[in-house]
Amino acid sequence: MSSIVKQQHAGRFSRLRPWLALAMLAFPSAVLADPDNSVELARGKALVTAGDCVACHTAPGGVPFAGGLALQTPFGAIMTPNITPDNPTGIGSWTADDFAHAMHEGKRPNGTRLYPAFPYTAYTKVTRADSDAIFAYLRSLEPVSNSVNRSTLPFPFNIRSSMAVWNGLFFTPGEFKPDPTKSEEYNRGAYLVDGLGHCGACHTPLNAFGANKADRYLQGGVVDNWTAPNITNDAQAGLGKWSVDEVVQYLKTGQARGVIASGPMKDVVENSTAKMPDADLKAMAVYLKERGAVGPSAPSPLAASDSRMKVGEAIFIDTCAACHVRSGDGIPHVFPKLAGATIATQEDPASLVHIVVTGGQAAATDTHPTAPTMPSFGYRLSDEQIAAVVTYVRNSWGNAASPVTADTVKGIRAKVTGAAD
Repeated sequence: MSSIVKQQHAGRFSRLRPWLALAMLAFPSAVLADPDNSVELARGKALVTAGDCVACHTAPGGVPFAGGLALQTPFGAIMTPNITPDNPTGIGSWTADDFAHAMHEGKRPNGTRLYPAFPYTAYTKVTRADSDAIFAYLRSLEPVSNSVNRSTLPFPFNIRSSMAVWNGLFFTPGEFKPDPTKSEEYNRGAYLVDGLGHCGACHTPLNAFGANKADRYLQGGVVDNWTAPNITNDAQAGLGKWSVDEVVQYLKTGQARGVIASGPMKDVVENSTAKMPDADLKAMAVYLKERGAVGPSAPSPLAASDSRMKVGEAIFIDTCAACHVRSGDGIPHVFPKLAGATIATQEDPASLVHIVVTGGQAAATDTHPTAPTMPSFGYRLSDEQIAAVVTYVRNSWGNAASPVTADTVKGIRAKVTGAAD
């Protein structure tokens, strides 16, 4: 740079000094760097909430983010790691680059590969700026010493190097790319649903190798013997009959259209979506509603004269109607509606059978702090009786779904209780 140009720059800066000083006095947060990193930490906390990291990285009764939860996979249980900044047992020795490699490539700092139970297949879409903010927040947590056994899968699934082949077949790394033909709101929703929120990890069925079936994305999956429903815009099995506002209401409160969140979705609402900004929830709803409607064709309902329906109706009147009422309309904000409910009409009856066998509790949020509870009926209803009443619910009040067999109930009961009837 010539001396003349240097003098010109120096002169300009000299003339700006008084205005910079005034700006620093009037708007210190806009001019000064964040000295204690509080803005970045707050942003990181919000991103961790949107990603629902606490759900997987907290053992029952354990310290949040200290790991130790057993994630059930088709290949065995995987114990989630400690992600507090403890040096020996957590991520205290990690750098921001190490964390970004885990998020974007599914690799540990030493280069060994992570299993996709950690959804790096979705987190790869998270921007580096957001990854750094998440890491900064996790680094701000109190370190917790909790050594977790990370080698729980049986042979040959415990060979992590095999993930190189799996990644080559099923993993496409790369940050999220907005669709230029769509709105900013739609793209924000896509980033949250497909990336940070990793909704497809639960709401997409898996193939034999434990990878999402790409051709059935968001059409429903199975998580811990619960069915995560179809969340495409399909009118029969998905969100086609829901408005954007109703989807937002459900994510915010755990209740909408007579549906009450339960099972794993209860935890998602309580830990994540109920604490997210309304603008982000609306963006997610807009994205889901604008996606194509994909789902199975609607079956014909069983005739009311079918013997299974008659038996199921008698059991429903005796056991269920007091809360869900004869019309299947339930009681608003207390007992869920069964008429037209996805839990009743979805192709896989696992969730409905599960909740009849074990009972369940709905989400508790700021707007709906009382979490309704359904008692277990598995102790007094046989497999045949549960199959009959579930079949009745799936084919009454306008519902239409395939009948459920006693063998199906027996299999689900064995999984959720640890023993067959």
